[in-house]
Amino acid sequence: MSRIGRKPIVVPAGVKIQIASGSVDVQGPKGKMNVKLPAGITLEQKGAELHAVRQDDDHAALHGLARALVANAVQGVTSGFKKDLDIVGVGYRAELKGKFVNFALGYSHPVVFPIPEGIQITVDKQTHLTVSGFDRGLVGQVSADIRSLRPPDPYKQKGVRITGERLKKKAGKAGAAKTGA
Repeated sequence: MSRIGRKPIVVPAGVKIQIASGSVDVQGPKGKMNVKLPAGITLEQKGAELHAVRQDDDHAALHGLARALVANAVQGVTSGFKKDLDIVGVGYRAELKGKFVNFALGYSHPVVFPIPEGIQITVDKQTHLTVSGFDRGLVGQVSADIRSLRPPDPYKQKGVRITGERLKKKAGKAGAAKTGA
């Protein structure tokens, strides 16, 4: 049986849960989310806890998934999610202008990135961005989209990276010549 699927979801005070057939509406101080449940998975509310229940063992693969999606929605509407990104490189920077972020990433033109609905981006020191919102998937996707504007270079390590991301550094031509290859 799924260990994640069996874990109860604690619903904090101030969060309203509406369970419908096939979906769950979660409303809290940061926003409102609708989570679609896979077929064969239902939610039961017992006091201040939610329990994911599957019909039979054929739906075991989706049991933990459904519970995790609802738990992320509950956490998102209460405290939210955030990801930090760093811009590394001489002359690389970001600037917030209204609903857009302008990036200078070494291209011949500035890169304009529109901020999606439900996402907040703050720019610190022109080289550090914080992407935050209540939808975990959207925060991760926007962070990945920003990173893909200029992924970190394996030789000089320049580009946009997620804070704490470990990169593999390649030696380059000079390093390859010294090894005798």
